[in-house]
Amino acid sequence: MGKASNASSGGRVWLFAAGYFLCYAPYSALTKGLTGGLFVPGEPAPTGFELLPSTVIASALGMFGFLGLMGWWRFATHYRVGPLRVPGPSRFTLASGVCTAAIIATTTLAYTFEGVSIVFVMLLMRGGVLVIAPVVDAITGRATRWFSWAGLGLSLAALLVAFSEEGGYEITLVCAIDVAVYLASYFLRLQLMSRLAKTRDREKNLRFFVEEQMVAAPVLLVLLAAYAGLGEGSVADELAAGFSSFWSRAILPHAILVGLLSQGTGIFGGLILLDPSENTFSVPVNRCSSILAGVVASLGVKTFLGGAGPSAHQLGGAALIVVAILFLTVPPQLERAGRRA
Repeated sequence: MGKASNASSGGRVWLFAAGYFLCYAPYSALTKGLTGGLFVPGEPAPTGFELLPSTVIASALGMFGFLGLMGWWRFATHYRVGPLRVPGPSRFTLASGVCTAAIIATTTLAYTFEGVSIVFVMLLMRGGVLVIAPVVDAITGRATRWFSWAGLGLSLAALLVAFSEEGGYEITLVCAIDVAVYLASYFLRLQLMSRLAKTRDREKNLRFFVEEQMVAAPVLLVLLAAYAGLGEGSVADELAAGFSSFWSRAILPHAILVGLLSQGTGIFGGLILLDPSENTFSVPVNRCSSILAGVVASLGVKTFLGGAGPSAHQLGGAALIVVAILFLTVPPQLERAGRRA
């Protein structure tokens, strides 16, 4: 669990950020549109819990397919089971995978709460992780470069601009719990990443990535099925409907697409966070991509589906994110050019 270099993998992290953006924008827009009843007029909109089973099943299938296509299963730790050698996680990547499962569930649910906009909840969740990033760096002994602090400060300023809007702090209790679980999961996940991976050793990073991914969606699916079968109350009923009657609904293809896009964000987002740089750099890169994607998604919902769009305050916060991206891209490039000179 030694400390790793703060050197970034260079331009590759920004390719991952582009992939994250391209998956996240349609993912959040589709989720908001589905639970807002904007796709099939006259058909009741599904609740967030009703939507989860189909999207998680699609995510799990997408994960297994991606790892197989890339040939990355070989990087996982393999265990002897009778005559077979099968891939499996360590106890640490198992814990990180469980955290990732919680992040998947809380992220999808966050876009289903009535009266809370996409951009607002994204700023709230992303801002919390931005605050966590330097704390994790301090705990795990990673040095933080000046432009990472600048990007962090501008990202937090974006939150303050969004929260300065009248009514900007309104949030339901269920949404607050959802955000709290999300942030606690990221706090533990980032520490495990920082101690076990985030190095220049590609094989070590991919081992962590594969083992975490192979845990997340399957664990979440098992927990959802268990609660649907054994739990009581409206949440259990909605989950049970998600495993049964939902599969005959006209919006099923949209839900499957949400699940595949969710897995795409998990793949690209995880690869960004595993960049060898300090968390105070990689987390703002990850968060900037998702916040900009949220703005695009919110505009898309307004333009094409007739939903509510982002406010001027939220757009102002997004503009600060663009400036943060400049701080996170230009100085590192100049730093590398100086080393080559």
